[in-house]
Amino acid sequence: MTFLKKFAAGALLATALSTGAVAADLKPAVIFDMGGKFDKSFNEAAYRGAEAFKEKTGIEYREFEVTNPSQREQAMRNFARRGMNPIIGIGFAQAAAMEKVSKEFPETKFAIVDMVVDQPNVRSIVFKEHEGSYLVGMIAAMATETDKIGFVGGMDIPLISKFSCGYKQGAAAVNGDITVYSNMTGTTPAAWNDPVKGGELAKSQFARGADIVFHAAGSTGLGVLQAAADEGKLAIGVDSNQNHLHPGSVLTSMVKRVDVAVEQALMDAKNDTFSTGIQSLGLAEDGVAYALDEYNADLISEEMAAAVEAAKADIISGKIEIHDYMSDNTCPM
Repeated sequence: MTFLKKFAAGALLATALSTGAVAADLKPAVIFDMGGKFDKSFNEAAYRGAEAFKEKTGIEYREFEVTNPSQREQAMRNFARRGMNPIIGIGFAQAAAMEKVSKEFPETKFAIVDMVVDQPNVRSIVFKEHEGSYLVGMIAAMATETDKIGFVGGMDIPLISKFSCGYKQGAAAVNGDITVYSNMTGTTPAAWNDPVKGGELAKSQFARGADIVFHAAGSTGLGVLQAAADEGKLAIGVDSNQNHLHPGSVLTSMVKRVDVAVEQALMDAKNDTFSTGIQSLGLAEDGVAYALDEYNADLISEEMAAAVEAAKADIISGKIEIHDYMSDNTCPM
């Protein structure tokens, strides 16, 4: 064997051993937030990402479902003490706990979805929800027969107003005279897990003439989808593709690729390529999208899809600029 062949073989062996060592030391943990990992929306998208990682690598992960706000910091610190690494917090509400715990365990890798934690060992994953919401707002404005549509948010926070504002801008781009009703479910974390109230809010908007309601409300939104099905109206899902939950009455879903972001964070940790800082995912990065599949194909015409695809291209190119509510907590619509 020549020197070069010996060197190459040695390098490959070293790489394999190094990768194996990283994989062996990898002990991932995921902390799901209020609403639970089977909320059919935000948390469940993260769960699918973690499961995809496990299926592809064979590496198990630990998990915890927060049911009380006080559990976030406790769960995160307990995982860090047990040597779990990386630790992924799902949801903006994990930020305060991660800010504190990541300082205490500087050698541990952390990631958070939907909030920025400015620490050297934290990856902050955020999404351009206003871009995806703009597209589903366009779809709603093209599909409505009453020129009245609605929005039901979960907890009344700027992040959810970001969805609402993007939705209104997209609808107004199609029809400047459209009416958009908007309600938030509450001001506490319980607002994410109240499908009864979600259904009531949707029904009140239907009673005022809306025929399509978009929700950004976690498990609460399941009540919105059910109300639309019961009333013979249309709803728009969020985070996960919810088209299949009520085929024929879910117009589309504004998908956030939380699953991809979680899987990628775990893969990067496995491959020793984990980077920290802010990761912002929008249409250009395939981080948000509108869902078109066999469950809603009859609801969206070719003309509607063509218009939305054209707008998507213009958003990516910068020709269409969408106001981000998070920039100044105002909405032009």
